[in-house]
Order: sequence, then structure tokens, then C-alpha cells
Amino acid sequence: MENLILFDPLLQWTVIYGLGIALVLITALGIWRGLSGWFYRLLAGVALLAALVNPSLQNEEREPLTDIVLVVVDESASQRISDRPEQTAEALEALEAEIEGLGMEPRIARVRDAEDNSGTLMMAELQRMMAEEPRARVAGALLVTDGRLHDADLVPDMPAPIHALITGRETDWDRRLVIETAPAFGIIGEELTLTLRIEDQGALPPAVIGGRSDIVISVDGGAPQTYTVPVGESLELPLTLEHAGQNVIQFTVPEAADELTTRNNAAVVQINGIRDRLRVLLVSGEPHPGQRTWRNLLKSDPSVDLVHFTILRPPDRQDGVPVSELSLIAFPTRELFMEAVDEFDLIIFDRYQRRGILPMLYLDNIRRYVEDGGALLLAAGPDFAGASSLFRTPLADILPGRPTARVLEEPYLPTISELGARHPVTTGLEMEHTPLPTSDDPWGRWFRQIELTEQGGQTVMEGVNGAPLLMLDRVGEGRVALLASDHAWLWDRGYEGGGPQLELLRRLAHWMMGEPDLEEEALTAEVDGQTILITRRTLADEVGAVTVTTPDGEEIEVLLEETSPGAFTAEIEGAEQGLYRLVEGDLERVIALGPAAPREFEVTIAGSDQIDPLAEATGGRTFRLEEGLPDIRRVGEGRVAHGRGWLGLTTREAYVTTDVAVTPLVSAWLFLVIAATLMLAGWLREGRA
Repeated sequence: MENLILFDPLLQWTVIYGLGIALVLITALGIWRGLSGWFYRLLAGVALLAALVNPSLQNEEREPLTDIVLVVVDESASQRISDRPEQTAEALEALEAEIEGLGMEPRIARVRDAEDNSGTLMMAELQRMMAEEPRARVAGALLVTDGRLHDADLVPDMPAPIHALITGRETDWDRRLVIETAPAFGIIGEELTLTLRIEDQGALPPAVIGGRSDIVISVDGGAPQTYTVPVGESLELPLTLEHAGQNVIQFTVPEAADELTTRNNAAVVQINGIRDRLRVLLVSGEPHPGQRTWRNLLKSDPSVDLVHFTILRPPDRQDGVPVSELSLIAFPTRELFMEAVDEFDLIIFDRYQRRGILPMLYLDNIRRYVEDGGALLLAAGPDFAGASSLFRTPLADILPGRPTARVLEEPYLPTISELGARHPVTTGLEMEHTPLPTSDDPWGRWFRQIELTEQGGQTVMEGVNGAPLLMLDRVGEGRVALLASDHAWLWDRGYEGGGPQLELLRRLAHWMMGEPDLEEEALTAEVDGQTILITRRTLADEVGAVTVTTPDGEEIEVLLEETSPGAFTAEIEGAEQGLYRLVEGDLERVIALGPAAPREFEVTIAGSDQIDPLAEATGGRTFRLEEGLPDIRRVGEGRVAHGRGWLGLTTREAYVTTDVAVTPLVSAWLFLVIAATLMLAGWLREGRA
């Protein structure tokens, strides 16, 4: 219970002050005139003023409130290594018991890794807790952590001390792989440089000081290569990208004896391989309407260097025009087809037929170029079905289709085959074009097709009566495409609404040059936060389960579902940041969940250097748990809150008022009687005088 005297004036305080001043002046006048009753008159005035002030007695019933202790527990990735989880659990159990034994209430919050590789944000959590609790009840804050905060400059305004209990051991040491510089893009075939360093932290054993370490490097999950490098020095690693798209380079440092963790012994660098310039050789036969289509497609891409070779007049044709007027320079056929053919990424024959210009030796060299990894696209016209067909050359050994000598001259609608609906070159092609409102067909018709019989490869588009129209094949290390019509230009001209001619030819050209996004057999993975989206593209009707190896070595079997023709997908949630290895059959993929070098593992050695300043600023202190849990005591506000082997929590003495009673000290009538009596006494005194 608490008693207070309150004043509830009947008039404004300014009026009461004025009456008080008047009373003092009247009293002074009475004293000056020698009135003997001035003292009684003064007391009467005071009684009247007291009545106007209206004093009351307030009685409060108060219920004391327990003090609150804010406990923030670090459960980030760096706190889950070595024996730190056990240290944290034991300390937390003991803290709860001691805090409750002091009659205080613990408020416990747990902090895990922040999003976007922001690290451990304990001060942000402490600010949130402070906003939820009455400030007058907070007796202090206890942090259970390894001391590696990433928002130590955001200390909240605390009315009580902050103490920290540090996990870890003084003897801990760790080895870490650091990727200092790594480009996001690289040109295929050109050397680029990565900079990395192996560094040691903590209490190093004598055996590792100034030593060397092995480092294992693997590209795209291939065979690892091991090198021995010095520790503590920045190393420049030359690297040449072999293919377009994502190149995944994995670096691993073997585990050293007694090191704290291997979670920072590995890193993944993903570099996007791009081609500097795509060199394309286009060889055209006699001019026709579709010739400009190929040229426009290739010239529209600024990254393509196009060499266009057109036969304007065959050797057996004599029309009287001097050769000097047909060509400004002699065309370097030998240089192109014998010496420099390997420099091209793609060779296209557009309605070309044998006319004695390119000897069989040149064409045989093109066959060898394809088998060694080159790409050949043949767009056939009526010439392909005749005696001068390119099929009657060494190229026949690598072409997927054989001409029957029939040229089908009739309208037909090109269609995607059952296999083509699954192939990346043609899947979803109908979605790339808007048909005419008056037509039920997805695109316009063509009017000529060279009849082929399959002798290998894959038919992805069909024409008249289901005959092969577009065939694809892999030959040796290279790729071949055969388009059995020269009427693709009708789509480009918009005949009967046109069609996705540019998209088809673009996909076809990029597939032939090995674009990873158009591989028909591929295993890919994409990361969105903590979710990994696995995609398996295939031409088969079913695929096996994907084996996922997590950063801690656990293997998980993931079943895929077909979500679109030729694409099987699944999503998994990655519990831990780090490297995930995906394997399905002969395909393998390595992907990093989270950053290549998580912020949590930049410094793994526990320490108090970041927390000491903020603890001292609030009157708190840091303690190492390996030295034992300190005693917890109550201390008065403003007193020292720590000492040898103990820490203090400030007693706040907060309360809540449950009942209030207000009683007037003296009745107003009593004040009036007192004032009248005193005035009468003064009058009588003055009357006797």
C-alpha cells in the first residue's frame, strides 16, 4: 500500500496564489498598524486557503511485478560446429534455473542465419524483444553466442546491462578457403584468372604454422585434380572455359588434423561461358527466295561473324560475262575448306549442289570437321534429290537422312513429331507464334519437300504424310541437322499467317553450336532462397530418381515428375547452406545453396572482441563458458553489475496499481468553522486591547 497527499483546488492556482499574496499584505498592514489580533487573522486566512486547495489522502494498492531478463541464443551455422550446441544447451538450462531462482522471468529468443547471407543479427533480435517488453521491467540481457555478430553497431538503448556468454574453446583453430576474385563471365577458349587463398585462424598447432596444403579442383563434377600450395598466400589460378553456359568449378581443401570445421574448406564458383564471336560459314547454291532469310538471321546477331559464299555461275555455264566482272577477288576456297575450316563454329549449305567448285577432298574435310566437334546444317532443295546431290559425296556418311529422289510438290502443314514435342529445338514452338484468327492451323503451309528415309538421328518435324522434314543427329563429337525443304522463307514472309521461322532457325543454330539450354539430355538445378528446383530434360519417357548429396554427406533420393514434354522436375528444401551434388544416371551437377563462402564461416573462431565494447557501454561483461557459468546476482540500479565469477541483473522494482482510494483530509465545513473561530478570537483580542 502507498499513501499520497493530493491537492484538488476549487479555484485556479493563479487565483489561490493571488489570495495568498493578498493575505500576506493584509497581515503586514495589521502588524504595521499594531493590531494585536493579526496572528489570529493570519491563521484564519490560511485555513480558508487550505479549504480552497482541497487536500485529499490517496491510498494505492500496488502489486509488484517480476523483473524480465532478455536471453538471446545464437543458433546460427557457426554455433552448430564442434561442441558449441552442447555448451549452449547446458548454459541455457542453468541460466533459466538461476534467473527463476532470483524471482525474475526469462524471455528467450533464438537467432538463426539471416536471409541473403546477412549473418547473425542478434542486436536486431534484441531490439525486437525490447519493443515487446515494458522498459521499466527489463533487468538486463544475456547473449549466448560464439561472439561473431554481424550487426554489433545496432545496440538498442538498454536500461540495464548486457552480458555475453561466449562458447567455443581457446584451443580452437580452423583452415579456410577464400575465393578473393572470380569473374562472373568468361570467353570460351580464352584464359581467365581466379585468385584464391588458404588461410589459418585461431590457436594454430606448431605442425601447421607456415606449412602447405593440398587443394582439389574439379570442373563440372569431372575428375578432380590435386595441387599442393602454400598456406596464407594469394594464388592466381589460370582457367580456360571449355563450353558455353554455366561452368561450375569446385575447390576443396582436405581436412586438417583437429581443425574446427570443414564447412569452409570448399567453395564453388559458377562462371558463365560465352562465345566471343560465332564464326559461321554460309555456302549458298543458286539464288532463291529463302537465301535472304538465312543471311538476315545470321546478320541480325551482332556476335556472329558471317562468311557468305554464293555460287553465281557454275563453271559449265558460259554467258559471255568476264570472270573479272563476277568477282572482285578470287574466292579463297582452299583456305576456307582445308586450312581454316576448324575455325568455324557452324557451316551451312543452303540449296548447294555439286558443280565442280568444291572438290571431294574439301567435302571430306568438312566430314572430318564435324566428327571432330564441328556443326553442319544442310537446308535441302530439289538439288538434294538429283544426281548432283551432296548426299553423293563423303558427307553422306554423316547425314541422318537419305533422299529417295522424289520431290513432293504439294501443300502441307509442317508438324512437330512425337519426339519433337520433347526436343528443346522444337518443344513449345507453336507457342512462339500467333495464328490467324480465321485459321485453325498454328502456322502457314509449305509447298515443297524432299522425300527422305531415315538412316539415323532424330526426326523432330514431319511434313507430307508424316515424312521426315527436320532431322537432327550427333556424329562423333559434332552435330548435324538436315532440313528437307527450302520453303521456310514462306513463314518469314507471313504467307497464310507465317510461322515461328526465326525462332526455329535460331534454336536450330544454337543447338548445333552446343548451347547448354538446348541440350536434349541435361540435368540442371536452380536455387531460389533455400529451395532447389531440379530439372531433368530427356527424350525418354521416364527417368530415374536423382541422388542428392547434401553438404554434410547425407544422400537423398528425389523422385521427379513430368511437368512438360521432355522435362521432369522436383523441388527440395535445402536445410543447410553449402554444396549439393546431384546425380542421375551418367549426368552429374554440382550447385551451391547460399553463397560460395557463407558469411557465417568467414571467422569460425569464437571470441569476444566484437561484444566487449557494447557490453562495457551498458555496464555488462563477457564470460567464456569453458571457464564455467558465472553466478547471477541482483544489483541495485546504478551499481556495478559484474565481478570475478559473477554477473549482475538490475533490480527494477516495477509494479502495477490495482486499486486507488481518495479521501478528503478535512471537511470543508470544518475549515469554515476553524476560520470563523480564529477570526472571532482575533476580534475579541483586539476588543480587549
